[in-house]
Amino acid sequence: MTPASTYKKPKPSARNQALRSATVVRHTAETQIDLALTIEGKGKYKVSTGIRFFDHMLELFTRHGAFNLELNCTGDLDVDQHHTVEDVGIALGEAFDKALGDKRGILRAGYFVMPMDETLAVAAVDMSGRTAYAVDTQVRTRLVGDLQTELVTDFFEGFARGARANVHVKTMYGRSNHHKIEAIFKAFARALRVACSRDKQLGDMLPSTKGLL
Repeated sequence: MTPASTYKKPKPSARNQALRSATVVRHTAETQIDLALTIEGKGKYKVSTGIRFFDHMLELFTRHGAFNLELNCTGDLDVDQHHTVEDVGIALGEAFDKALGDKRGILRAGYFVMPMDETLAVAAVDMSGRTAYAVDTQVRTRLVGDLQTELVTDFFEGFARGARANVHVKTMYGRSNHHKIEAIFKAFARALRVACSRDKQLGDMLPSTKGLL
């Protein structure tokens, strides 16, 4: 047995010490998006999409996920909000995919149940390398604030495509449509925070038997 006086605790690998971050530039004829993400953040954000309620959802997503996010999007809002919301989802998903690299050493999957006053929402995420999504907001009004509510689905679809992930979000019940959407974004942020977390038990092992994510 090694004497206690000479025992040295193993140092964490450089992989486990490094901050995971990414930048994404996505400029099309419909939207111009510049995005910078750090997964190991402090919940700091600087967000501008031209849709104030959407900004609010991205801000609280960043805070509850404990990420850092700078995002500027100039979109063709004179046509519709669809391109802006969907493309932001795609770019944000691409940023997470890029920042996670080969995904070695992450938990990979996470879920969270989020109460918000009278509303309850659940989110589950798997950074599986496969795109799938299921969204049920239970919102029946056309607008919440200045956001077209049907586009919440487009955001999560876009994220799932960009991140190559499974994304499931659902409002279980609630009264306020504002709360229904907000609870979903908060639950999603916390589920994603878990999925991206480093797995101390498995170290740098890939969380898959396939050998690829």
